[in-house]
Amino acid sequence: MVVCTALLVGCTQTIHNDPINQPLTATDAKVERAVEREAAPNADDMVVALSFSGGGMRAAAFSYGVLTGFDETPVRMAGGVRPLIDHIDFVSGVSGGSVMAAYFGLKRREALADFKQRFLLANAEESLVTDLSFLNIAKGLQGGVNDSTQFPRWLDAHLFNGATFKDLNNGQRPAVWINASDIYNRTPFLFSPVTFNALCSDLSNYPVAMAVAASAAVPVVFAPVVIQNFDGGCPNALPEWVQRVRNDDNAAPLIRTSADALERYHSGEIKYVKLLDGGLVDNYGLAGFTITRLASRTPYGPLGPEEAVKLRRLLFLVVDSGRAPSGAWSQTVAGPSGVDLITAASDTATGSGAIGSYTSFDGIMDDYRDDLVAWRCKLPEAERRRLGAPPGWNCKDVKFFIGRLSFDQLGAERAAQLNAVETRFRLPPDQVDMLIDAGRDVLKTNTVFREFLKSLPAVPPQRGEPVAAKPVAQEANAEPAQQPQ
Repeated sequence: MVVCTALLVGCTQTIHNDPINQPLTATDAKVERAVEREAAPNADDMVVALSFSGGGMRAAAFSYGVLTGFDETPVRMAGGVRPLIDHIDFVSGVSGGSVMAAYFGLKRREALADFKQRFLLANAEESLVTDLSFLNIAKGLQGGVNDSTQFPRWLDAHLFNGATFKDLNNGQRPAVWINASDIYNRTPFLFSPVTFNALCSDLSNYPVAMAVAASAAVPVVFAPVVIQNFDGGCPNALPEWVQRVRNDDNAAPLIRTSADALERYHSGEIKYVKLLDGGLVDNYGLAGFTITRLASRTPYGPLGPEEAVKLRRLLFLVVDSGRAPSGAWSQTVAGPSGVDLITAASDTATGSGAIGSYTSFDGIMDDYRDDLVAWRCKLPEAERRRLGAPPGWNCKDVKFFIGRLSFDQLGAERAAQLNAVETRFRLPPDQVDMLIDAGRDVLKTNTVFREFLKSLPAVPPQRGEPVAAKPVAQEANAEPAQQPQ
């Protein structure tokens, strides 16, 4: 078999994964910095963030269910009673979760109207080669069974309609981070201005579909997505924290390796960045938030000082679509083998990495809250007023609600059904509906989420139909939303 496979490798064509990113000009650099700087400040006294894990169509459907639950949850804020989905500030996505994250970032609440029909009930594998054969095994060994053009084209045709990061990073909330894995540096790769500036490349015109495909590029099944480095004459310097971290022997490994990667990009040491599934290094998509906080030199960063003074509630939920251990081979001496062996190895690496990522993130957020309160309580009265502290302001009135939404929170029997759903991009409609219902239900019953809602002003009973009682996704005869131009 080894000889046959080797012969097939010699006969197969070269994988097409040529980079499509463009160099950054001085004009582009000004636009990139303006987009990054002009993200709309939070108008409320709370911050809401979600992170959608990997898991193929299973992750996208479960995340869609959670967003539907947000749409069905009215909250009372300064501007009146609105669905909580309208108050989401940040969304991070990995692999299948990045599809939902990107589409929600582009269309916001209107994404619920057609995402199920356009993606969850579609066959996203129709453009892909999925057969197990000697020829495909050979292509996988050569670089990937599917090249980096097939899936992005399908995503563009069915969802994104040519949208670029100029459409996604348009200064409106939520801010969206798409996460892939840099397999040379073994670090998370964030599709962010900081990363692309280090590569002297233009993020604003990069296709969202290509970034999402990179985030979901399972090794062997997909060829890596390639990003070209345009070193030499780059108009942008690295952020100051990169050198500071690289000079700090006690810097946390996550931010140190990220700083080293950015330096390698900027120096031109790496000419082509090879990207695969974001779940390889961070299946929860938390690295970007963790790095941003660790990189800050202020007690309140990444928030601005006015936002930090105003803040009272922060909710961060990880929507975890990962599966629990499974397989009959655990009951026998033999096994696992074949596909079971590959799946077990992949799930072990992804699952253990995600647990470590969440544990680190949870601890950092605890420290962040303590630092924030200490800073607020030391502010002189004049500075408090200048930053917008209202009369009767309590410097200690800051609560963080950090939690995880997962299958195991729905009971053993239901979790077993959800865990049985395969990690792929085509699911039967009954499984899609089961996952959507699970996302809605796990949100409503989650202890952290319920405590967060209790901390907010009560929503008075509404006359007639309550706000958001009829989700956008279920509205009859809804007109399709306009796509980004």
